[in-house]
Amino acid sequence: MTREHTRVLPAPNPAFIDELIQVVNRSPYPTHMRMQLASIAYDHAQIVLDADTCHLQPYGIVHGGVLATLIDTATFWAAFLRVDETDGLVNIDLNLNYLEPVVTGRLVADGRCLRAGRSLSYAEARITDADGRLVAHGTSTLKVLTGNGLALKTKKFLHV
Repeated sequence: MTREHTRVLPAPNPAFIDELIQVVNRSPYPTHMRMQLASIAYDHAQIVLDADTCHLQPYGIVHGGVLATLIDTATFWAAFLRVDETDGLVNIDLNLNYLEPVVTGRLVADGRCLRAGRSLSYAEARITDADGRLVAHGTSTLKVLTGNGLALKTKKFLHV
């Protein structure tokens, strides 16, 4: 086992998680897309979006960019808690596969951080529709941005 795998992780502050979810969900782009960060934990995040006519392309199905946004967002937040409080993240690579067309209904993007490193992380996301069908899958490489942390009022971690 590597040192990274044996390191004890600090407990996320529940108040930070609550504040983070509120800040993210009130931000301009998630509001515009009508998507929400539903949950976040170490190596996992869930994004939800209720597909509506504003998300459709001319063929009457959800635009691929909407699904790409969900994968990009779910992978980002899945890796986020592994980053130091003073640092940020940016997606530097996004690969995805569209598997089924979607017309309407709730879309759920489940993001999982597969590898968290000091400078790069790797994550995946799976999008399912209201019937539980896998409609898209993607992966992302994320780069740590030293000193570009998210300024929230609450501390990110509970220290023992």
